[in-house]
Order: sequence, then C-alpha cells, then structure tokens
Amino acid sequence: MRLILLGAPGAGKGTQAEVVCDKLGIPAISTGNILRAAIKNETEMGLKAKSFIDSGALVPDSVIISIIKERLAASDCQKGFILDGVPRTVAQAEALEEMGVNIDHVIDIEVSDDTIMKRLSGRRVCASCGASYHTLYKPSQQPDVCDRCGGTLIVRKDDEPATILERLRTYHELTEPLVEFYRQRGKLIVVEGQEEVSDTSALLLSKLEEASK
Repeated sequence: MRLILLGAPGAGKGTQAEVVCDKLGIPAISTGNILRAAIKNETEMGLKAKSFIDSGALVPDSVIISIIKERLAASDCQKGFILDGVPRTVAQAEALEEMGVNIDHVIDIEVSDDTIMKRLSGRRVCASCGASYHTLYKPSQQPDVCDRCGGTLIVRKDDEPATILERLRTYHELTEPLVEFYRQRGKLIVVEGQEEVSDTSALLLSKLEEASK
C-alpha cells in the first residue's frame, strides 16, 4: 500500500507514520529525517537545505524530489511505503505523478492551529544527549534540566513561537491545497486529531481499513 500523510507541522504525522508502518509492514519515509541526516553530515544538499529549514521556509522542490526519487527506488519500498512530509506543494504532487508514483490513499490529520501552537512551543530538547521533553505532556523533574544526563534543555529553532507561526502560514498557503487536490482524485481520508495519540491511531487505522475494502 502506497500512502501519503498530510497535516500541519505538529499534527503528529511522524508518530502516526510509525503506527501505520508497524501495522502494514512497510517503510515510513520522512523527508525530515532524510534532510536532518544530510544536514548533520554536512553534505552539499544538506547545507543547501539548512538555510531554508532554519528560517521556517520550504526546501525547494528540486531538492525534495531528487531525495524521494532515490529513496523510492530502494528494495524495501517495493511492497509499499508511507510518505511523511512530501509532497508539500501541488507542484511536488504533480511531480510524483509524473515520476509514475501511484498513491493508494492520502491521510489528512486535522489539528487546530491553537493545539499545534501548544504542542510545539512546549517542546524541549537536551543540548547534550538529545532527549525530548514537553513542558505540559512530558516535563523534566527539574525545569530546563535533563533527567537523563543533567544537560540543559533548550527550545529548537523550529519550536520558537515566531518560527511556528511562519511554518503554519507556509502550510496553509502552500500545502493545504493538497487536501482538495487529492479529494478530487478520490484518494483522501480525513482523520480528526484526538487528544490522545492512541485514539488518533485507532481512528486512522479504522478509516484506512474501511477505505481499502
């Protein structure tokens, strides 16, 4: 089964991709993870992408599509895959179609901007070991101190309020039109994001099973 996950930044696409991946036994392909690896390794593409990501802007289509095309050619994608974070624009979606990538279903996880703001602005990461926390959902025992190594907890640039607002604006302007794009193709499944992650997962799997009959 070939799937795409849509949703605003912080809607929980990465988490739900893992759930579907385990259920169906297909790889979850996150452009975010691929890009972060390229940035960490300071590849030419990674350095090029970093300036866009740091400002909350989208990485150019030419970079994204070249990454995806290479990844989908891998042997583990022959029985299907889940795309998380791509396509982000109608142009990218059209490019995937032109590449001959046939998508079975597109899952749109809908979460309000207010909820996303609360989720993302509360995230904290240990500057030393990389452990993740949240001021509301997973607080550290001591404020701004990592439970694991005692390191300092920081706010990633991606999670600063100004960057979140810019990411949401970009999503609504450039990515949200994909909802109608795939609805017109009869491939859209809308899932309302729930307070509990497990409830969202159950709803998503139920709707996916129903659509696949």
